[in-house]
Amino acid sequence: MNAVRVLTLVGMPDCHLCHQMRQTLERVAGDFGARIEDVDIRSDVDLERRNLLEIPVLLLGRRELARHRVEEAELRRRLEAAFAPSTG
Repeated sequence: MNAVRVLTLVGMPDCHLCHQMRQTLERVAGDFGARIEDVDIRSDVDLERRNLLEIPVLLLGRRELARHRVEEAELRRRLEAAFAPSTG
């Protein structure tokens, strides 16, 4: 059985860029069998210290996929690369 793919969106509820990235994710995530998890940056002191002025941040595990803005086509390319089976 495949593990659930989780895309973590680090941001804040009142952040317009976070809302825009969330909308893009909602259009794309299902096509990759991924679910979206929202993390409020204020819930983690370390996250807030490292990223407060850089939100939103989109993560796949610990890997950063996008920051600030990402167009739908570019996000699809990044997810295709991230989820591609490794060869070798």
